[in-house]
Amino acid sequence: MRPIPRSQEPELRGAGMTDAADALPGQSLSRLTSGEQVRLYLRRLIFDGVLRQGQRVPQDAVARALGVSRIPVREALIALEREGWITIIAHRGAFVNALDESSVRDHYELYGLFYGFGARRAVERQGAELGARLAVLQKEIAAAGDPEALQELTARFHGLVVEAAQSPRLRNMLKQMTGIIPGNVFELVPGVQAVEKRGTAAIVRAMKKADAQAAEREYVTMLRNQGDLCVKLFRGRGMFEQPDAEAAPASP
Repeated sequence: MRPIPRSQEPELRGAGMTDAADALPGQSLSRLTSGEQVRLYLRRLIFDGVLRQGQRVPQDAVARALGVSRIPVREALIALEREGWITIIAHRGAFVNALDESSVRDHYELYGLFYGFGARRAVERQGAELGARLAVLQKEIAAAGDPEALQELTARFHGLVVEAAQSPRLRNMLKQMTGIIPGNVFELVPGVQAVEKRGTAAIVRAMKKADAQAAEREYVTMLRNQGDLCVKLFRGRGMFEQPDAEAAPASP
């Protein structure tokens, strides 16, 4: 992502985004800290096209929409800058970064590499027994139709793989990664449910054979395919469009 700030500010009220519940379908904000609420809210505004690349984040409007002070808004902006979503410019404000296709693909490619590494280590350390345990959970994944249930089941599946890998370094790396989709990916990205079900089934088959390299490849393939679907969705939403030619770049 690269910063292309400009001074245009969206009107959240006109976009119908003044209610936090409207911004976050399927999410329970009560379980999040104020800063986390703001961070997820802003990511959803970007995802829905209310905040577009180059636009200034209207901090006061966001604070009013969520009923919080400016402090959690600033905390969220710092976190979002660290994640690459925005750029903070001293004395000017926070601006939405340009989202490019390669950034989205790289994100899912890295997820695939990390989880693939975890799958390989898990098979090397647990053998085919892990595949047998995951097979029970994978049957539930295959039968799940509700996005919320599928999200919970797949989180358990991937969590078991990471746990079996017995790699504290891997767990720390994954904790540092933040999803691109602001909410339930199975609800928001068409086609991801099918990709996840096929992918987890293939991973289990490889693990049952104690084939560590095949399990790693299947993870990479599954997450790469999910990245392709996200790119398709973002392109359709116009999220890769460049700002107007007359937009002024940020001053250093």
